[in-house]
Order: sequence, then structure tokens, then C-alpha cells
Amino acid sequence: MYQTTRYMPVGDKALLVEFGNIISLDINRKVHALNLAILQLGLKGVVECVPTYRSLLVYYDPVEVGYEQLVLRLRELENRLKGFRVPIQKRMIEVPTIYGGEYGSDLGHIAKHHNLDPEEVIQLHSDREYIVYMIGFVAGFPYLGEVADEIATPRRKTPRLQVPAGSVGIAEKQTGIYPIESPGGWQIIGQTHLRFFNTQRNPPTLVQPGDIVKFKPIEVEEFENMKVKEDESM
Repeated sequence: MYQTTRYMPVGDKALLVEFGNIISLDINRKVHALNLAILQLGLKGVVECVPTYRSLLVYYDPVEVGYEQLVLRLRELENRLKGFRVPIQKRMIEVPTIYGGEYGSDLGHIAKHHNLDPEEVIQLHSDREYIVYMIGFVAGFPYLGEVADEIATPRRKTPRLQVPAGSVGIAEKQTGIYPIESPGGWQIIGQTHLRFFNTQRNPPTLVQPGDIVKFKPIEVEEFENMKVKEDESM
């Protein structure tokens, strides 16, 4: 972990504020604290902010504000925030999930990898509440953490060319949900009918950084009924 925050230029219209080099709830809180403060103050020249696990990418208009000037303003803002604990939002999203079989083809691999029964993997995965650390990879993909050590599993050696929308996966200590069909290398353990990205919604992403996700195991019939209702509502 860094002793001090690092500020680095990214091209001529963005800068990166790095708070550390590990996945940490404390670091992630600092990222979102600075992001929220920038949004609330409406800093001159700032166009957009993109929060990640451990850093904040700040896009700016160089006509409105120069790089050095913006760094100075952000450092001042960061110093004002030190010592304040920004609470993680407590918006809870329950995610009905069918595990295993054709919906979670890597469940058996994870169970074997850890010498567990598939039912134990399901219980360990669904027992926890997960914080949305960031949105990325593809539009609406939530990076959730952290899974129990007993089921933390590396990505697949060979990514799949197509992963169905709604697929729930594990990669190391992260878990996440594919919002659209896309290539991917996470270990797929289940699927949900919920649409995590929908351009007809405002905002289009179902969850936001700081939200809490809880997985709820369901059976095939319930999943298929929910999926039909979701499709009919589109």
C-alpha cells in the first residue's frame, strides 16, 4: 500500500489518482469519498470521474483547468477529507441465482479444486453480502468482494468466447455478474435473470459502487418463470 496518494497524468485530458495497489475496502472508501466530493463541489474543468478499486480517473477540459492546477485542487480536497470515514451506501440488491448445471458449468470445478461439495460452494457464495467495489470490463459489470477464502479460485486458463448475460462468476477473491453476453474468463457458477445493464433505465446500470449484493439460491422452475417475466417487461 502506498504511504502517500499518487497523482499521474493520463494523456492530455485526464489524470489518475492512486490511493494504493491492493484490493482494500479502506482504499475503496477513499476513492469514493474523493469522487463524491468532486461531484458535490463541481470542480471547474472536471468533465467526468471513473472510480475503480484503488484509483480515480479524472477527465478534465485543459482549456478550463491545467494539469498542475487541477492536481493542486485535488490534493487540497483530499487533505480536507482525511480523517473522515465515508459510509458505504446500504442499498441492498437481492440477486436470485440458479447455481450449477447448464447455468453454472464451473461449479463442479471449483468444488473439486477446494475439495468441497457443490452445495458447500453454493452456501459459501450465497451466505455473504458483497460490496460493489466498481463497475467495469463491460457496461454494468459489477466487481463484488470478497468471496470466502474457501472458494477463491483463479480465472480459467482459456477464456470463453461467449458467456451468457446474467452469468455469475468467481475470479480469485472477486465475484461478479456478466450484464450482457460477452467473452470472459471467470469461473461460472450460476446465472440470474436480472438485467444489470439496460439502456431504457436511468441510470442504465442496476447497481452502483457502494451498493450491497446478496445472492439468493433458486430452483430451475423459479428461474425460468422470472426470466420469462423479465423478457415480457422489456
